[in-house]
Amino acid sequence: MSLVIKGGRVIDPVNRVDKVMDLRIEKGRITRIGRGLSADKVLYASGLWVVPGLIDIHVHLREPGFEYKETIETGSHAAAAGGFAAIACMPNTNPVNDTGSVTDFIVTQARKSALVHVFPVGALSRGQKGETLAEIGDMAERGAVALSDDGKPVMNAELMRRGMEYARTFGLPVISHCEDMNLAAEGVMHEGEVSTRLGLPGIPSASEEVMVERDILLSELTGAALHIAHVSCKGSVDRIREAKKRGISVTAEVTPHHLTLTHESLASYDTNLKVNPPLRSEADRQALIEGLLDGTIDAVASDHAPHNIAEKETEFENAVFGMIGLETSLSLMLRLVHEGILTPSQLIERMSSGPAGILRIRDWDLREGAPANVTLIHPGMVFNVDADRFRSRSRNTPFNGWELKGKAVCTVVSGKVVFEDKHWKTSGKG
Repeated sequence: MSLVIKGGRVIDPVNRVDKVMDLRIEKGRITRIGRGLSADKVLYASGLWVVPGLIDIHVHLREPGFEYKETIETGSHAAAAGGFAAIACMPNTNPVNDTGSVTDFIVTQARKSALVHVFPVGALSRGQKGETLAEIGDMAERGAVALSDDGKPVMNAELMRRGMEYARTFGLPVISHCEDMNLAAEGVMHEGEVSTRLGLPGIPSASEEVMVERDILLSELTGAALHIAHVSCKGSVDRIREAKKRGISVTAEVTPHHLTLTHESLASYDTNLKVNPPLRSEADRQALIEGLLDGTIDAVASDHAPHNIAEKETEFENAVFGMIGLETSLSLMLRLVHEGILTPSQLIERMSSGPAGILRIRDWDLREGAPANVTLIHPGMVFNVDADRFRSRSRNTPFNGWELKGKAVCTVVSGKVVFEDKHWKTSGKG
């Protein structure tokens, strides 16, 4: 069956396209771009943005081992509803994704039950213990697209160096969770005047910055591609910007919650605001926005971290770190477009082709012949966040009840419509 996406504003940063056109899709690929196209089925996109499928390169799917929080299936449903045609899942499962067999399990499960493309990220160290290297070659052969001990920093610099050398051999980027555990200690929020006022132990910005600098130096030494996960503070942005000027192969991501909230929000003691790295100061937030605007930060990633209600409904210091984000990321980021900070093309680049480039995913654009991974966005749709209606298995979001403007209304993966917002009818016969 052929499909036409009709009359939408096609925004394709890779090919520098921003104009109203139709897209025809056949057999999972874009076969024609133009005007007045027809097909067996039509998605009417007048007033919508038609963009390359969004990619979230930092997601925790929890399967295998923690299926009570999230599964590959439920996480993929949440991703599709958020406009994501692809997600990369972190290795902190049980067992850890540190062998080819676990990687193969994730790939197989995704093939069976996922609505979107799922790209596994393999652990850099065995068991994420930071002591010996994981089975890097085996994981690469089975489909791992990157290496990371995300959730835990690699404290041993020698091991990180060797991991980078192996990663370069297999053409994989290393995704670094930059945190000096000795400096972070028992902290639960950003160290500053707010933590002092609230009586909560703090995590200084330096705990991130020193590891960013270390890993930049190791990337320079080894020639490996380094990606800095969830950048949270001004000092990190400054160091990444300077490293790029020196020609070092470093990229970075930022989360919507670090761009939206600050440590001042924690006055409510809402444990859904407890994340790692922590929400930091307004000066840090502004530096993150500037880094996203000038290209120092290459991608937006949710760091979708599902947790059971019992793990969050406890004293702040005892609650686990993390919030979910797949179903709110795009809408939160559209705030920067509505405020005139980012252009639509800049936002889409940071959420589609930028992430694709980091993970070396080819053909992620809207040209004729490319795989048909497409997201339709209604930039003006106003809605209230209702966590009870999320597709995710978990509900740990601080944005419940927020009024947001703009959301994905349809997601197409390999030519198949996998999500269509019931409040915005787009389908019809050609």
